[in-house]
Amino acid sequence: MYKLLIRPILFSLNAERAHNLTLAFLSGFKRSRLASAILRLFYKRSTPLLKKEVFGIQFPNPVGLAAGMDKNGEHYNAFSDMGFGFVEIGSLTPKPQKGNPKPRLFRLVKDRALVNRMGINNKGISNAISQIQKYPTRTILVANIAKNTVSKSDDEVKSDYERAFSLMYDFVDMFTVNVSCPNVAGLQSLQDVSFLSDIMDPILDLRLCYESYKPILVKVSPDIDFQQLDEIVDWCMMSGIDGIVAGNTTKGREGLCAGEKALAHIGEGGLSGAPLFHRTLEMVRHIREHSKGRLGIVGVGGVMTPSQAKELLDAGADLIEVATGLVYEGPSFIKKILKYLQINKSRND
Repeated sequence: MYKLLIRPILFSLNAERAHNLTLAFLSGFKRSRLASAILRLFYKRSTPLLKKEVFGIQFPNPVGLAAGMDKNGEHYNAFSDMGFGFVEIGSLTPKPQKGNPKPRLFRLVKDRALVNRMGINNKGISNAISQIQKYPTRTILVANIAKNTVSKSDDEVKSDYERAFSLMYDFVDMFTVNVSCPNVAGLQSLQDVSFLSDIMDPILDLRLCYESYKPILVKVSPDIDFQQLDEIVDWCMMSGIDGIVAGNTTKGREGLCAGEKALAHIGEGGLSGAPLFHRTLEMVRHIREHSKGRLGIVGVGGVMTPSQAKELLDAGADLIEVATGLVYEGPSFIKKILKYLQINKSRND
C-alpha cells in the first residue's frame, strides 16, 4: 500500500514538506493509546532471538532509527511502535536554530537517495526535554547532540556540547556526539583528534558526576580516510568513549544515476541512501578489525534491504540504523528487516 498509494502522493510534494506532513500524521499516535496499539499491531514484530546487550543496555532488536528523522524528539514512541529497537533523536543543539535556507532537502529517486543541507534545524534541547517529560519514553532513546551554528570560538563550541550533554543526561539512555555533519560550517573539522579531545574530555569528566552511566558515542563522516579514522578509533579506545557511529551523510557524488544538470540544481548537501552502503560497510569492517572488537559500532548509511542490514551486522556492527530506507520502503521496512534477521538467526542457531 505504501509504495502503490502513499509514496506517490508524498513524492509529488516537496521533500521537506512531505517529511513534515508525515511527522504531523505521527503526532496523532502519541496522543491516542488506540492509535498506538493499531500501529504496533500492523508493524511491530516480536523478535526474542534478536535481543542483545550492547554498551551495557539490553536492546530488544539491533535496528534503530537514525538521527535526522525525529529531529526534535517528538515522535520516538511512534517510531518504537513501528518496531525500531531504539530511536536516535536530533541533532539537538542547546538553543533552537532555523537551519539553512529552503529548499534544503531533495530526492534522487533513480539513486534511491536523498540530499540534504538542513543545517541542523531543531527546536532546541528544552523542547525535547519538555516532550520527554510529557510523553514518557517506551523505547531506548539516544540523544544526538551538536553545537549551535553561531558558536564559532573554541570556548563556545565546548560550552555548547557540555550544555547539551548535561541538560539531556537524565532524559535519555545514550549519547551520540555529532562532529561530522557536512551541512554546518566547521563541524567536520572537529573530527581532528586534537579538536575532538577538547570537546569530549569535558563531557567524559561530566559523566563522572552522575550516578548512572550513559554510553557516549562519536559520529564520524564517511568522507574521512582510514588513517584519520584509525586515529579517532585509537583515541576513543584510550579515552573511554564507548563506541563509534559509522557514519554520516557524504559530500561525494560518485557513481550516481542523476545527471549533472540535476546535481547542479540541487547543489551542496549531504547524500544519504543506497549509494552510501558500500562505504558504510567498509568503515564498519575497518573499525572492527582495527579495534580488534574492543569498540562498539553502530553502522548507519545506505541500508535499503533486509539483506544489507544483515551484511552490516555480519561485518561487525553491533547495532544498525536506518532512515532513508524508511522513506523509500515505508513503515513495513523495519518488520521486513527483523523477519529476515530472525529467520537467519534461527537457521544459524
